[in-house]
Amino acid sequence: MKEYELKYGCNPNQKPAKIFMENGGDLPIEILSGRPGYINLLDAMNSWQLVKEIKEALGMCAATSFKHVSPTSAAVGIPMTEKQKKAFFVDDIEGLDCSPIATAYARARGTDRMSSFGDWIALSDRCDVTCARLIAREVSDGIIAPDYDEEALEILRGKRKGGYNIIRINPEYVPESSEKKQVFGITFEQKRNDLKIDEASLEKIVTENKEMPDEAKRDLIIALITLKYTQSNSVCYAENGQTIGVGAGQQSRIHCTRLAGEKADKWHLRQHDMVLNLPFRDEIRRPDRDNAIDVYLSEDYEDVIGEGKWQALFTERPKPFPRDMQREYLAGLKGVCLGSDAFFPFGDNIERAAKSGVTYIAQPGGSIRDDNVIDTCNRFGMVMAMTGIRLFHH
Repeated sequence: MKEYELKYGCNPNQKPAKIFMENGGDLPIEILSGRPGYINLLDAMNSWQLVKEIKEALGMCAATSFKHVSPTSAAVGIPMTEKQKKAFFVDDIEGLDCSPIATAYARARGTDRMSSFGDWIALSDRCDVTCARLIAREVSDGIIAPDYDEEALEILRGKRKGGYNIIRINPEYVPESSEKKQVFGITFEQKRNDLKIDEASLEKIVTENKEMPDEAKRDLIIALITLKYTQSNSVCYAENGQTIGVGAGQQSRIHCTRLAGEKADKWHLRQHDMVLNLPFRDEIRRPDRDNAIDVYLSEDYEDVIGEGKWQALFTERPKPFPRDMQREYLAGLKGVCLGSDAFFPFGDNIERAAKSGVTYIAQPGGSIRDDNVIDTCNRFGMVMAMTGIRLFHH
């Protein structure tokens, strides 16, 4: 296939629209089902690069959940605890522990389930039946992967009455070294960002504490590669083989850190017994549970557990999960990783990160206030690597 005609571009008024290879060659993708749109394909191309690079850097299968050209999360296929399975609504999936690729997607989807509603999925490896069954019951726009088991393909083709978008990409495809795009009729050209991120990126540790375990290096690599395909400015928290909070597209670095930190906090709080034991009615769907949990953890918790409200969701009235109790739980966290796509200009970012259990940081460095940022890290006993790598993505 040399070109593919799209229904329209970013918006319905933007047509005609198509994708094609400028050199006249064949597209490196096959559309096996559905009719993906312009934004779907932007998500597909960006998300595929992310999981492909994590796989190359760590030698582990990876998955990501994308929305509007930024990842909600990315993860590798590390087994989950029973609490995590319950928090991510996958404790009923048979064979999950035997499928690293399904585990990777369960983690990615489970990180920020509200943002992942209607996501685009990318898998670094073949989609198996377990992964397909997991995807089949979620609200999703489409998937890109290097291949699919035959039964998995049939399961996915059954979504959306046969209209689910399924793309197979040639895993050997390598794009040209330069890339172009047009804005307002003007052509922009630049070298493609083929920078490799690996453990060597973390060698320059500038803090007093220089002890960085292998698990932290793994998680920082996942965070940095995720940032490489996140709309800037962006900050990413990671833990236990996955990103747990992504703050994308903010004009201020501290707002990135706060936004991502709030998401990371909710990821941790979802695994608290107060949330895991919420007595949902059996007929309440997963998306409605996600929304209810989000409100339950907010200052507006009475909107879901107040008298006359709780009866629609729960079999009995849940107890409040007060903010001071949440803060006490979060204060006990440590070992969380944090990556930033550009330097931290002030130590306030570090102070906010500390409230979410951050111990390990990777950021480019290069601010005139680097000394202040390093001093703040030292005050909290953190380990910080300066990568010298800026990862803006637009």
